[in-house]
Amino acid sequence: MRSLKKVSFILFLSLFFVLTGCGSDSSSGGEPTEGGTLNIALDATPPTLDPTMNAATSTRDTTRLMFESLVTTDADFKPVPMLADSIDVSEDNKTYTFHLREGIKFHNGDEMVAEDVIASMEHWLNNSKVSGNLFDGATWEEEDEYTVVLDLAEPSPLTLDTLATSKQAPGIMPKEIIDDAPAEGIDEYIGTGPFQLNEWKQDQYIYFTKFDDYQPVDEPTDGLSGKKEALVDDVYFHLVSETSTRISGLQSGEYDFAYNIPYDNYDQLEQDPTIETLPVPSANALFKFNLVEGISSNQEMREIINMALDVDDIMMAAFPNKDFYWLDSGYMHEGIKDWASEAGSELHNQNDMEKAKEMLAESDYDGEEFRILTTRDYDHFYNIAVVINEQLQELGLNSTLEIFDWPTVNEVVNEPDQWDGLVITMSIVSTPPQLLYLSPQWAGGYDDENIPALMNTIEHADSSDEAQELWDELQLYVWEDLLPLVQFGGFSTVLAMSEDVKGVDAPLGPIFWNVTVE
Repeated sequence: MRSLKKVSFILFLSLFFVLTGCGSDSSSGGEPTEGGTLNIALDATPPTLDPTMNAATSTRDTTRLMFESLVTTDADFKPVPMLADSIDVSEDNKTYTFHLREGIKFHNGDEMVAEDVIASMEHWLNNSKVSGNLFDGATWEEEDEYTVVLDLAEPSPLTLDTLATSKQAPGIMPKEIIDDAPAEGIDEYIGTGPFQLNEWKQDQYIYFTKFDDYQPVDEPTDGLSGKKEALVDDVYFHLVSETSTRISGLQSGEYDFAYNIPYDNYDQLEQDPTIETLPVPSANALFKFNLVEGISSNQEMREIINMALDVDDIMMAAFPNKDFYWLDSGYMHEGIKDWASEAGSELHNQNDMEKAKEMLAESDYDGEEFRILTTRDYDHFYNIAVVINEQLQELGLNSTLEIFDWPTVNEVVNEPDQWDGLVITMSIVSTPPQLLYLSPQWAGGYDDENIPALMNTIEHADSSDEAQELWDELQLYVWEDLLPLVQFGGFSTVLAMSEDVKGVDAPLGPIFWNVTVE
């Protein structure tokens, strides 16, 4: 068997941007200042604090403080052990043996052992939509108290990368918590991370405290891996949906860190010597169709809408500086060189309103309402929706906006009779199976066998070249033959923090361990 620490795996990810070190040094000199409270203004309420249940950024960024996984990613987005001490892989790449770090304590004082890991991984596979088909027919078994064995039905070069995902992350938690969890996810939040949950006051704040018994790895911090330290005693995620309140609170010192700064305020904050801004490439923006029922379940209507949309105007409305966004037809981020694809690019941003009007006139459309589901909790979601709505009204559709808070959007999206188009963004992922919007279950799903079949062949390809060719084939098929969404392009999110905050890094969203407030 071969150890992960000794072998270089062929992994399908190569990012052109590395975001480590985008924050300040941990201190102005000498040892970092410990203690105190970090107050964070979060722009949207997490739908859940069970990381396996939802891919929302607010869930990811809050729960990573308390939950850890077997494998995580380093600064180059390569998988490395976290709660695993080492990983052995069989010669046929079907058996993965995880040697667990011993003496790791949960926040309730119990030691993490193999049965907790197995229950956690099964909980993740039951709920996650990013694991694809890699684990179909796979088994997790306990070899001894500190050894867990994963046996795959078929080998895949994407196995460890998928286990290391931060989107719907496979957080390790006590077996009894999972055994007692209701269908909507765990309701007791106990992990192994550097912070533990103290209180979640709905719609007000999420309060974490330092976990005194946390055991960091003895390796340098590297992306999401390496040494983690809870250098502050308390972390508050204040739930602040109002943009102006986040900005004014940051300027007054009420908040030390703020999410989702409007692009219109970027120049203003850049001129403020007490505030540091962090533009972070983060996600793709898109318009997801309801393929289950209603007007957009008709592919001809989806093609008409795609023909009409002016993508540049849509993106400019949300990100009013071209330094903050880029147009791209590829579903995978353009910087992930092994997966970047231009297949179907001729169907992207056609921006032919007259042609679209002709197609609409020749269709069976009879004035039915087209409902665009969106939220004001994220300014760019709302701004995108407004421009799409205007363009569809110009086209001749009876288009309207359905506006809810973000948690309600996450509920309504599972009710196909309530919406026709959804404005959404999806964070950058490292492999195609993690593209949630290509899942047949997400947001109503779709009745099509080709996408899962092609994705399965990608997951079990014999080489990276073969996988890339298959991905080109799949992306072209999605653009030409299904069109479940209109991909606009990618964008950077602007974060901001007080000059007194040191050590913030943002490899995949900001992380708040190894951070001090002077």
